[in-house]
Amino acid sequence: MSERPIPSNVLYGPVPSRRLGFSLGVDIIPFKTCSMDCIYCQLGASAKTTVRRRNYVSARTVLAQIRKALASDRRIEAVTFSGSGEPTLNAGIGTIIRGIKRSTRIPVVVLTNSSCLTQPEARRELLRADIVVPSLDAATDAVFRKINRPHPGLTAAGIIAGLAAFRREFRGRIWLEIMLVRGVNDGPGHLKKLRAAAALIRPDRIQLNTVVRPPADRRARPLGRDELERIRDFFGEGAEIIADFKTLSQVPSPAAGDAEAGILAVAGRRPVTLADLSLSLGRPSAEIAALVDRLAAAGKIKAVPHNDAVYYETP
Repeated sequence: MSERPIPSNVLYGPVPSRRLGFSLGVDIIPFKTCSMDCIYCQLGASAKTTVRRRNYVSARTVLAQIRKALASDRRIEAVTFSGSGEPTLNAGIGTIIRGIKRSTRIPVVVLTNSSCLTQPEARRELLRADIVVPSLDAATDAVFRKINRPHPGLTAAGIIAGLAAFRREFRGRIWLEIMLVRGVNDGPGHLKKLRAAAALIRPDRIQLNTVVRPPADRRARPLGRDELERIRDFFGEGAEIIADFKTLSQVPSPAAGDAEAGILAVAGRRPVTLADLSLSLGRPSAEIAALVDRLAAAGKIKAVPHNDAVYYETP
């Protein structure tokens, strides 16, 4: 299967983030280029996993687009590496982060599945970031293979050791995210192992998540609020639940340009609700609903019911 190219515009949003406010997304990896094939991934299944790091897109191109976005009147509260795959697989991420830090005081955030933190060079490249949000869903290889379906070269012990090494080197904030899937990694024995791993990593926060958006494997089911609260209490001080999206109080200024193109750009990178789109694009919900209906009728977007909500994504 051929690799899908990176879109000419590597930015998306700003999108409303549960953790970061209005976040300008930076997507520097071809679609679904990843070291894992997580059962809960909102982007669908990975055709093939990889741990090879490459310069997928010019750092100069990325920085030019970021500077243009920062010079606009859009509300941007974080610049976040995320999107279509594992961002640390781009070998130029360190150069891009350093360039952003020379241009703005807005926090630079990296969302990562932690796989490349097993490599000293990759860890060094993230040292200039302000916040790193690494994932740790499994403390044993059996659970790791079941929930994350990783590249054969990765192990749970290696991921944990890489995270612990990064904590010793990194002076910014680490928010360790644990995605909990019913019947997969939420058993008492495994939670004890995850808690022990977190004690080695010493994150500033432990963020508990569950399957909020439509997953790659429809059998991946979420935990309820009461269950998450019990697990939060089990992990103790510093643990928090991030699974519930909280509506942001201030809508950003309207996005310039074609609203339909904006909808497709955001929905093409992750499933979104009408409320997400309204906040991201700064447009009234009624206008967004009408545009989404038109795009759906044209086959450019589709509705996916999940957890008593309706999400929209590109086919």
